[in-house]
Amino acid sequence: MTTSLCNALNLQYPIVQAPMAGVSTPQMAAAVTAAGGLGSISVGASTPAQAEKMIAETRALSAGPFNVNVFCHQPVVRNEALESAWIERFNPLFQRYQVALPSGLTEIYQTFHQNEPMLAVLEKMRPAVVSFHFGIPPAEAIGRLKQCGIVTLATATSIYEAQEIADNGIDFIVAQGIEAGGHRGIFHPEENDQQLSTFTLLQAIRKVIDLPVIAAGGVMDGAGIAAMLTLGAAGVQLGTAFVLCPESAANAAYRAALKSEAASRTMMTSAISGRPARCIANAFCAHGEQIARHEVPVYPLTYSLGKAVAAAARAQGEYGYDAQWAGQGAHLAREMPAAELVRRLVAEWQQAAGGVTPVA
Repeated sequence: MTTSLCNALNLQYPIVQAPMAGVSTPQMAAAVTAAGGLGSISVGASTPAQAEKMIAETRALSAGPFNVNVFCHQPVVRNEALESAWIERFNPLFQRYQVALPSGLTEIYQTFHQNEPMLAVLEKMRPAVVSFHFGIPPAEAIGRLKQCGIVTLATATSIYEAQEIADNGIDFIVAQGIEAGGHRGIFHPEENDQQLSTFTLLQAIRKVIDLPVIAAGGVMDGAGIAAMLTLGAAGVQLGTAFVLCPESAANAAYRAALKSEAASRTMMTSAISGRPARCIANAFCAHGEQIARHEVPVYPLTYSLGKAVAAAARAQGEYGYDAQWAGQGAHLAREMPAAELVRRLVAEWQQAAGGVTPVA
C-alpha cells in the first residue's frame, strides 16, 4: 500500500482527510492519523494565537503526522460602491429576520501572504505538513517551511496552477476537481474556471508535470479511492465523507441536510463568501443564483455578510442560509467515527483493487 505520499510521511494509507475550516477539528485529525491516514486541520480562519493552540491540541491527541492548511487568497482590494450595493441587496433579508443591516463588510480572514505572525507559528510548531489553498505564498515563505522539514501541499484546479505549484518547489499537488465540496482552490476566481473533473484533472496534470498528485473531489468510498490510485494518484483527499463523523464540528442542521434528500442537490455559488464554493442547494444558494459574478465583492469581505445573514436567520429558526458545503457525492456520506470510516474506506478500497498495490 505504498505511495510517494506514504513514504514521505510514513503513512499506512494514502488517505487524506480534507482540512475543512469550520468542520475539521483536532479530534477528527488525530483520529484519522491514528487510523493510518493523514488528518488535517485548517487555520485559515484563525488568528496566529488560535492556530498555535489548535496545532498544539492536535499534537497532544496524536503522535503521528497531520496537515495544517492556510489560505493564500490575494490581499483584499476595497471597492466602496460595490460593497455598499451588496449590503443593500440583503436589506430585505435582514428586515425579515429583524436584525440591523451591517454598516460595512469586514476582512474576517487574513491571507497567508506576507503573514509573518502565522508563518512564525508554523516555524515554531513544525507540523509534518502545511498545505496551501487559493494560491501559494511567496517563495521565501515556502523556503522557510521546507527548512523546518515540513512537507508542503497546494491545491490546483488547472494544469496552469499545477505548473506554478511545481515551479515553486512545493512537494505535492492536490488536484481539486469540480465535484469537490466547499471552496474552489482556484488562484484567480475572476478568471475563467475550466471546471475539470477530478478524473480528468488528475490525468492531465500527471501527463505534463513530474510531481506526485493527490486527487480531491467526489470520492466518498473505497471504490473511488481505488479508481484514483489506479489512475496514478499518490493519495486521495476526502472531505464531505467526514462531515457526519461525530468528531466533526458540523452543526445539527448541517448534519440533517446531509442525511436528507437535499444532499443529492449541490451547486456552486459565490454569493455566500465571494469565492466559488459547492454547497447543498439551500435558500442562500437560491438567493444568489441570479446575481452576476461581477456584482459580488471579493472574498472574504462577502463572507462577513454571509455569516451575518446566516446568524440572523438561525436566530429565527431558519438554517437555509448556512454555508452547508458539500461535494457532489454528499448523498453517499456515512455517519460513523472518523477512525472507523478510515477502516471502512480501506476495506472497500482493498476489495475494489483486488489486491493490486498502488505505486504512484
